[in-house]
Amino acid sequence: MNLSDNAIKVLEKRYLSKDENGKLLENPDGMFRRVAKAVAEADKDYVSAKELAAIEDEFYDMMSNLEFLPNSPTLMNAGRPLGQLSACFVLPIEDSMDAIFETIKNAALIHKSGGGTGFSFSRLRAKGSSVNSTGGVASGPVSFMKVFNAATEAVKQGGTRRGANMGILRIDHPDIMEFITCKRDNADITNFNISVGITEKFMNAVDNNEDYELIDPHSQKPVGMLNAREVFDLVIDMAWNNGEPGIIFLDRLNKDNVTPELGVIESTNPCGEQPLLPYEACNLGSINLSLMIRNVNGKPDVDYDKLGKTVRKSVHFLDNVIDVNKYPLPAIDEMTRGTRKIGLGVMGWADMLCKLNIAYNSQKALNLAEKLMHFIQEESRKASIELAERKGVFPYYDKSVYKDLGVKVRNATTTTIAPTGTLSIIAGVSSGIEPLFAISYIRNVMDNDELIEVNPLFKQIAVIDGFYSDDLMRRIAKKGTIKDFPEIPKSVQNVFVTAHDVTPESHVKMQAAFQKYTDNAVSKTVNLCNSATQDDVREVFIQAYKTYCKGVTIYRDGSRDMQVLNIGKVKGKDESSTQTEEKADNASMVAPRPRPDITTGFTEKVKIGCGNLYITVNYDEHGICEVFTNTGRAGGCPSQSEATSRLVSIALRSGIDAKSIVEQLKGIRCPSTIRQKGLKVMSCPDAI
Repeated sequence: MNLSDNAIKVLEKRYLSKDENGKLLENPDGMFRRVAKAVAEADKDYVSAKELAAIEDEFYDMMSNLEFLPNSPTLMNAGRPLGQLSACFVLPIEDSMDAIFETIKNAALIHKSGGGTGFSFSRLRAKGSSVNSTGGVASGPVSFMKVFNAATEAVKQGGTRRGANMGILRIDHPDIMEFITCKRDNADITNFNISVGITEKFMNAVDNNEDYELIDPHSQKPVGMLNAREVFDLVIDMAWNNGEPGIIFLDRLNKDNVTPELGVIESTNPCGEQPLLPYEACNLGSINLSLMIRNVNGKPDVDYDKLGKTVRKSVHFLDNVIDVNKYPLPAIDEMTRGTRKIGLGVMGWADMLCKLNIAYNSQKALNLAEKLMHFIQEESRKASIELAERKGVFPYYDKSVYKDLGVKVRNATTTTIAPTGTLSIIAGVSSGIEPLFAISYIRNVMDNDELIEVNPLFKQIAVIDGFYSDDLMRRIAKKGTIKDFPEIPKSVQNVFVTAHDVTPESHVKMQAAFQKYTDNAVSKTVNLCNSATQDDVREVFIQAYKTYCKGVTIYRDGSRDMQVLNIGKVKGKDESSTQTEEKADNASMVAPRPRPDITTGFTEKVKIGCGNLYITVNYDEHGICEVFTNTGRAGGCPSQSEATSRLVSIALRSGIDAKSIVEQLKGIRCPSTIRQKGLKVMSCPDAI
């Protein structure tokens, strides 16, 4: 099994089984065997014991070879008591106090089991509307979003991470202007991604610079008018400001709704790639494209034979997950088993392109994206048809479009492109269909040692072609791209492009190419440079609409950097504004930048005076961003350790130098360490 050090650290921190003291009970090989055995159990009523063992081995080989990985809850929970294996859920929010708080309770149960939730707040009456039962007035969707946000903050997801939510409001809701601006401040509603649910009617009004109607959710009658272009401009301004809100095209989601008799799709999962009906869940998995390559006459090419076999095994695996899953709510159990939706996607797309010597931002890459996803779509549908022949169609088949088509399938949907954050770290490849984030970067480790991290494919070519040096890698890490380095051949520069080498137009084109042959939706971030304008954001949104994407999210570099104190010129700001900020430094408050969605890090066990302390340090591209601790069964002062780590995390994300923090914590002594031999630290803060 070819796992990187980073992969092992991630697995040990979040995925591998531990006892009550935090001691590992399995290694990565054991985890894959545990998952394979649990998921294969769904076939026990259909095959012999010998065939069942062969299926288990097939699933194990596919995962341990890193050819396919299921979503995180499946790796974490399969074969363990919790048994909740799905990542994505959508819950309805009806317009009554009882219903709202019932949904909050259900969301908490899902977050506790490791899932993420999507909500549409569009059914809630507008702010200021009368409430007949009390004689009062409604507080509106945004106020209840804040209640959901607070509840999420109180529940740690699966004991390892905080819950994630998607909040959606229709563009024609009377409170749409408040919703669009509700995350103007990065510190507000931090446990939600938000997206505006846009209709075709609204986009036509934008195109024609017309007013459009706001609709009361209860009466379904018009209650006001807004100019569509002005509202669209506000969405653009807020997205430019900090990436929120994104947009989703509701009519497109419902045009592809294969079970329209069951209801209307109102929301997606937190990352936007999985549109779902109320109470639906979906389990996702991704194929590692970087391993789907063969040599033909000495040249690399896509291994469609291996890819096809992997698709069929992956569909079998994901379909089995539906049956062995322990759902957090009976309503979710019923809906999910009723439609049997699965979402097979890909990761390592950028790595595959590099191996094939194809530039990410080229027409050749777009052509291959369409061809490849078309193949995966067709093979996944064939696999679902084969499963239906053996096990039967999904229970709500008669309420689906497939009945009229005469196509008997096991699964209502089969394909989804997910972001694959930690899965891609485990597999050691690029995320989802994103371009490479960086070719080279510097990692700071303990004792202030610097390690140069280099993309392995690039390093291999650099060594073979004779232009590798540590100095060059450091310079690449500082610049963030290999463009315009004379010692690097142009042919290599053209292939190894990074996220910010790719134009916004190319980002959207790539998303559209994959969306063309994807049942559900595609998770993709359009990265913009800090100097990008609102017009650049507008072009991205318009292009996503015209190329039939189902939604789009942008992120402008540095737009969520909340640090007030800066050395030198602030990114994207002119000298005068920088000087103004410098004069105001002493009077200003320092605020921490938000915690990123995905981090990398490691955990170290340290012996303290009263047991063991497990210290985890995580970082992103800006450096160390959080520290948290866990005590062993006999260990220590958990409240003090947690308080220390929280304050350290806030200080780090506020730009305080790590050395200054170390100076304050180092040498603090605890009485429990006195007269104990062999201890390397004097207290929990000293260990941290």
